[in-house]
Formats: sequence, C-alpha cells, structure tokens
Amino acid sequence: MMALGLDLGGTKIEAQVFADDWQLQGRRRVATPRSYADLLDALADMVSWADHLAAGPVSVGIGAAGAVNPRDGRVLAANLVADGQLLPADLVARLGRPVSYLNDSHALALSEAVFGAGQPFASVFALVLGTGIGGGHVRDGRLQSGFSGLGGEVGHLSAPAHLVQAHGLPVVDCACGRRGCIETLISGAGLSRMAQALTGERRSAPQIIAARKDDARMAQLWQVWCALAAELVQTLVLTLDPDCILLGGGLSDIAGVVDDLTRAVALAQFDGFDCPVILRATGGAASGARGAAYAAWQVAHG
Repeated sequence: MMALGLDLGGTKIEAQVFADDWQLQGRRRVATPRSYADLLDALADMVSWADHLAAGPVSVGIGAAGAVNPRDGRVLAANLVADGQLLPADLVARLGRPVSYLNDSHALALSEAVFGAGQPFASVFALVLGTGIGGGHVRDGRLQSGFSGLGGEVGHLSAPAHLVQAHGLPVVDCACGRRGCIETLISGAGLSRMAQALTGERRSAPQIIAARKDDARMAQLWQVWCALAAELVQTLVLTLDPDCILLGGGLSDIAGVVDDLTRAVALAQFDGFDCPVILRATGGAASGARGAAYAAWQVAHG
C-alpha cells in the first residue's frame, strides 16, 4: 500500500505520495482554504488524487501545527481554520479509512530519524527553531508519545530564571496561555523581542543575524540566544538523554548555528560528560509530509 503524507500549514497544503520503497511517486500543493468545510473538501480531494495515482487506496497521514486533545479529539492550532474542530474524526468519517494525525514537529522528527540525518542514531530529538519552538522524540524508529499528546511542546517550558535575571530579559505572556515560555525569547519573534529589551532597537531576526559580525551588541545578543537555547537542549539531555539533536525550522539555517550551539551546550553540560551530537535536519520542506506518510504507513503495517 502506498502512503500519502499531507503537510497542513496556515497558507498551504503539501501532499506527497510514496511507494513501499519510499521513493516519491507524486507531489501536489494547494493553498490552505479559509473555511473548515473547504478544508475538508481540499483534504478529501488530495486523498482522491493519491488513490488515483496509486491505483488503489493509500494510507493517510497528516502533519499540522498544534495538537489534538485526546479528551475530545479537537484540534488546538491557532493558525488553522481547523482550530477547535474534530478534524481527525471528521476526515475518518469522510474517507472511510484510518487517518494518522500528528504535530508537524513530530512529523519532522520521524522523517529525519528514519530517512534523514538521524539515521545512525537510536534516539533522536528534532528541535524546531522558527516562528515557534517545538520538537519530537523518536526512539528506534518510533515516535514517543504519551498521555496528553503534548510531548515535544518544549517551547512552552519556562525560560531559565538565572539567564532571564542576569540579562534583564522580558517576561511576557505566551500565546499558549502561560507566561515566560522560552519560545517568547528564542523564536524568531523572541529574538527580536530580546533585541528591543537589550539594545532599545526592534530588529528582525535576519537583521540581527546579518549584523552580529560587525555590531558588538548584536554579537552579544546572539550569545544570549545561544545560552538560552543551550539550556533548552540541556533540559532535553536531563530528561530524554537523546543520542542526537536535529535542528529544523528557519533559525536552523543560520550560518554557524550548529557550532555555536554545540559550544554553548558544552558549557551547560555537567563537567566530564559528553554532549549529544547536534546536526541540522536534511530533509528540508519535504520532511513534514514524508514523516506524516511514514506515521500512516506504520499504522497500516502494525
């Protein structure tokens, strides 16, 4: 059975169909509809297209921002028209087949652990650094999930108090409803927020990165960012102890980020203990759909 992976974003839906040998058979992209009814229609149309391509029913997986509340099956995703809706159940009813629905960071983690830079490692944590901060943990090719389905929402851990106090960093409300989440400091918008607080200038993340070699203030700001991100990685080490940390998201494209973060993590780690390998994800924009397809394939094949 071929597998269809759907990467559902706020502006686009990407569909990828894979054969049993995981060779890409087809790819399609459409704009994300603005109403829930139209979204269901668009997803169903993608599945029909994949069925036709495969000459039979495909297994279906969807990777999307946010989470599904296991209590009632409703989607929690502020940037999607599916927010508050029973999207997985509605799709199952519409399609008449199982649908695997997972967080987009989890989809990235699964894709990279099985097919990408994480292949040599048994335990991989994919850390997404971009508009938001998230991640997913894969061990022996299986996504690690639990009671609430919120595993990997590491952007909503509290920012380390000692660094917040030492640098006078802002403590602000987060979109999740909590206050002082590390996402509010190390996401793209968080980096801009720190620039405003520490230098009095509101600069975008790309402007900060471009200026860090020639502007001592921006260089110092980048060091603070690395220290904060390193504390997050160290929390992952102390709780999950992965062999490898894979970086994804827009901030992972910054030149030198792997080396800079590796040095910062070494300072945060216990004396005499090794740090996990830190690498960049290699799948690019294709990883989300491929990971969703693989999750569906795992369900279909037990």
